[in-house]
Amino acid sequence: METTSPTADLIVACRGLHKTFSDGRGGDIAALASISLEVRRGAMVALVGPDGAGKTTLIRLITGLLPADSGDIQVLGNNIVLHPHAAESEVSYMPQKFGLYEDLTVQENLDLYAAMHGVTASDRKQRYPELLAMTNLDRFTKRMAGRLSGGMKQKLGLACALVQSPQLLILDEPTVGVDPVSRQELWSILFRLVNKQSLTLLISTPYLEEAEFCNHAVVMYGGKILTEGSPQSVANHARERTYKLSTPAEVKPRQLVATLLKDPTVADVVPEGGDVRLVLNANVTALPSFATTTHAKKTKPRLADGFMVLLRQAMASGGHPTELTGKTPNQLATAPALAPSAVTAAPSGESVVQVHDLVRRFGEFVAVDHVNFEIRKGEIFALLGPNGAGKSTTFRMLCGLLPLTSGTLRVAGHDLRHARASARQAVGYVAQKFSLYRQLSVQDNIAFFASAYGLRGHRRKQRIEWAIEEFDLEKHLLSTTETIPDGFKRRLAMACALLHEPTILFLDEPTSGVDPLARREFWQRITTMADQGVTVVVTTHFMEEAEYSDRMVIMMNGRVLAGGTPTEIRRLGAAQGTNEPTIEDAFIQVVMEEQKATLKPGAAA
Repeated sequence: METTSPTADLIVACRGLHKTFSDGRGGDIAALASISLEVRRGAMVALVGPDGAGKTTLIRLITGLLPADSGDIQVLGNNIVLHPHAAESEVSYMPQKFGLYEDLTVQENLDLYAAMHGVTASDRKQRYPELLAMTNLDRFTKRMAGRLSGGMKQKLGLACALVQSPQLLILDEPTVGVDPVSRQELWSILFRLVNKQSLTLLISTPYLEEAEFCNHAVVMYGGKILTEGSPQSVANHARERTYKLSTPAEVKPRQLVATLLKDPTVADVVPEGGDVRLVLNANVTALPSFATTTHAKKTKPRLADGFMVLLRQAMASGGHPTELTGKTPNQLATAPALAPSAVTAAPSGESVVQVHDLVRRFGEFVAVDHVNFEIRKGEIFALLGPNGAGKSTTFRMLCGLLPLTSGTLRVAGHDLRHARASARQAVGYVAQKFSLYRQLSVQDNIAFFASAYGLRGHRRKQRIEWAIEEFDLEKHLLSTTETIPDGFKRRLAMACALLHEPTILFLDEPTSGVDPLARREFWQRITTMADQGVTVVVTTHFMEEAEYSDRMVIMMNGRVLAGGTPTEIRRLGAAQGTNEPTIEDAFIQVVMEEQKATLKPGAAA
C-alpha cells in the first residue's frame, strides 16, 4: 500500500538561510540571518516587514536568482541551492517592476513569455483565452504595454507569470503604485486561482490589510523572522491594547496622532474614520495622559496593530532607524520639518492655489478636463483617483512643469500662464518616480538643487547642512544616487525639495511601496509642516493616508467626480454596505459608478 510522505505537501522548505552583501565600504550587511520557512500546498503566504527586512532577498533565493551563503532551499522537492533552475518550470515569479516590454503589445508580451517557458502552440491556444478573460485584457491584445494604465500593466504582468500554469506563484509587491480598484481586481483573480486551481501563493506586500487576505503571515525585520502564523495570531500581539479615540472638536485627528506618537508607550497611532486608532506597546496597559482626555474605547486588533507592536519591540532592542527617515520615532517626533523662517506670514485660510476650468490636451486626448478647486494656506489637500485619472498631469501643471492648454491656474499669487518660473521659487516638488541625477553623488545633487533654487552664501551653507543632518545623508554623501538604497533616494528627493523652504509642497505618491512604519513617520513630518503653515498637496493610492488631509477631490477621466472633507467623502461609501464606510469604500463606489456611466459594452477603456 502506498503511503504519503509527511513532507509531500511542502512546496517550499527553507532551513538556516544566510545571505550577506557588501556595504561598499569594506564591510558586510546581513540581509538574511538563519531564516527557516515552510510554504504548504494551496497556502497563501504573505511576507511583511519594513524596508530592508530581507523580503525581496528571500524571494530571490527561493526563485534561484540569488545564491545563498549557507543553508538549504527545497522547492517542489528540488534542491535550489545546488540546482537553482531545477523548479523553474513549476514556479512563476512576478517582480516589483512586472518585467514587461513596453514597446511590445499585450499579445507580444504573452508570446514572448510563452516562448521563454517553452509553452507549446496547442497549450497557448487553450491558455491565452483563459488568461485574457480573467484579467479583462481580451480587448487590448494589440495595445502597446507602455500605453496601459498601471492597473492594466499589473494584470498583464500577472498573465505573463501564469502563462506556464505554475504550481507556485511568487509576487513581490505586485500592488505598489496602483489604485484600490485595481488592487481589488488583482486579489479577486488571486482568490480564484488559489481556490479553483490549487495554486500556492507567496507574496510580499507593504499593505498590511492585504496580508490579512492570506492564511499565513510572516513578519520579518533585520533579516530575521519575528513571528509567523495566521493573521489573527499576529494581530493578537496587540490584544487588549488597541483603542479608538474620539477627537476633541478643536483638534484635528492628524494633530492628535502627531502628539501621541511622541509618547514612548505608543506603538502605533493613525487617523481612522474621523477618530484616532491607538495601539500601546507591549507590556503597557495604561493610556497616555493626553489620550485620557478623549473618549477611548477598546477595539479588536488587526494584523497591522500586532505588526507595529512587534516592530517597535524589535527596534527598541536593535535601535535601528527606519529606511525612509533615518531617525527613530522619538527623534522624528521632535524634529522640525523646516527651519523656523520657512513660512512667511499670511492670513489664515488664505487661498494659495486657485484652479478654474483647467484643461490639458495631448493632441486629441484630453488628460485634464475643466477641473476646478482651491487650496488654502496650511492645508493638506489630497488628490485621489485611479491610474490614468489625470492626477500627475494636474500636478505637473500646478508645479509649473507643464503648460496648461486653457483655464486659470494661480499658485502662490502667480499666474502660471505667464509666470511659471516665478511660481516655482515658492514650490517644492517630489515626483512619483525618483527624478534626481543618478550619475551625480548625493552631495552633488544637493549642491545642484541649492544653486537651482538660487541659494547663495551663508544661507546656502546653512540649508545644505540642514538637509544632510535632517535626512541623515552623511554616510552616503560621496555615493552616486543610483547606488544608494531606495529609502535613501526618497530622503534625498525630499531634502532637495525642501532646500529653499517652499511655502507649497507637492508630493506625487511619495510613499508608494514604503513600509507602514516609514509611512507613519513621513506623515508625522508632513503634519508638522502643515502646522507651521506650509501648504501640502499630495496624491496617493493608499486611502488610509487620505485621512491625514483636510480636504480632497477624487478624479477620473480627467474630471473631478467628488470633493470635500474626509467626513463628507466617507459618506459617499455608504453604498458599499459597511456600517462605518471608509474613504476607500467611497473611492471604490465613486469610481465604479463612473465606470458604469462611461464604459458601455464594446467600448474601449
